[in-house]
Amino acid sequence: MASSMLPDRTTGDLAPGEYIRYSRHLILPEIGVDGQRALRRARVLLVGAGGLGSPAALYLAAAGVGTLGLVDFDTVDVSNLQRQVLHGTRDIGRHKLDSARDRIADINPGVHVEGFPVRLSADNAYEIAEGFDVVLDGTDNFATRYLVNDLCVLLGVPNVYGSIFRFDGQASVFAAANGPCYRCLYRQPPPAGLVPACAEGGVLGVLPGLVGTIQATEAIKLITRAGTPLIGRLLLVDALHWRQRVVRLRRDPECPACGTREIRDLSHSEEVCAVPGPTDVDAVFAAVPEIEPTTLSSRLASGELLDIVDVREPHEWAIARIAGARLIPLASLESRLSELSPEREIVVHCKMGGRSAQAVRRLRAAGFKRVWNLAGGIQRWSLEVDPKVPTY
Repeated sequence: MASSMLPDRTTGDLAPGEYIRYSRHLILPEIGVDGQRALRRARVLLVGAGGLGSPAALYLAAAGVGTLGLVDFDTVDVSNLQRQVLHGTRDIGRHKLDSARDRIADINPGVHVEGFPVRLSADNAYEIAEGFDVVLDGTDNFATRYLVNDLCVLLGVPNVYGSIFRFDGQASVFAAANGPCYRCLYRQPPPAGLVPACAEGGVLGVLPGLVGTIQATEAIKLITRAGTPLIGRLLLVDALHWRQRVVRLRRDPECPACGTREIRDLSHSEEVCAVPGPTDVDAVFAAVPEIEPTTLSSRLASGELLDIVDVREPHEWAIARIAGARLIPLASLESRLSELSPEREIVVHCKMGGRSAQAVRRLRAAGFKRVWNLAGGIQRWSLEVDPKVPTY
């Protein structure tokens, strides 16, 4: 690459070739040369290079942000490609940071990428975030989301927030000067396992592109001081029916993070927000008895009579099912108890084990004593017992 295309990193000045690259920015009076120089000097940390981080990274790189920090420990899976546009088919199995670095370099070789191939935690968050001007939250779990919030409050760095689920998205700017933080909106995380992850609930592939691009827009506005950022406002998007609304947010004087300042370090965040992974069903639903897929298969093969109850939704049933199972969606379980016999041994399953664990607890409370949760759900059944059953 010719040196005339590369910026002076020490001053943020534009190289001659950059006047052409960023010409559409330069003629915007709200950005101009000064705004583009600010972008060149800026350091933005993206926590997550997945659904939200992908479009955000692409557009921040294209916009000329000087340094992008990427925190991600995962590798590219084929199921990511429906929405994580930073990665391609040829990247399957690669570390996301490697594929992200290559894609960003192709978009804009003048952008410096700092990669952090780790899971963000209380032990490493300060060291990682040090020196960054804006943090963009592309996380997909409550544990890291609260950790990012508390980190930004403690460091005094804006937190550009986004979240997605099914067809719904949210975006805001938290922890900015005089503005609310995420805990002002949601003081504590929901009980572990109560809210299904996108892996179980699904997400429209273009939705993270929409919300992640909004996050990139907000980061650019913060850096260039253009327009009115989403500080004190929560943008809600319903992509299915295309409805949008903005909810006003106020800083909560009783908020333990930005109000009373009770949260003085990040250890509290991990203690309160420690959410078990999707396969840690024992931790999510204590005292729920489980049966391994191979054990269930052996018992069925030996001729034992067990009732298999599938508590997924009908559209999931249409994708894959276990032979001999009966579909009773979780929402209708109580109204269909008469279809089940307390005398029979019952094995309940869903996709990954979370919803079926709830069903086991409800059945036991209703007097069914011989009830088991299929560990890992139909996903593990497919992997360990019957590969002809599709995974999704």
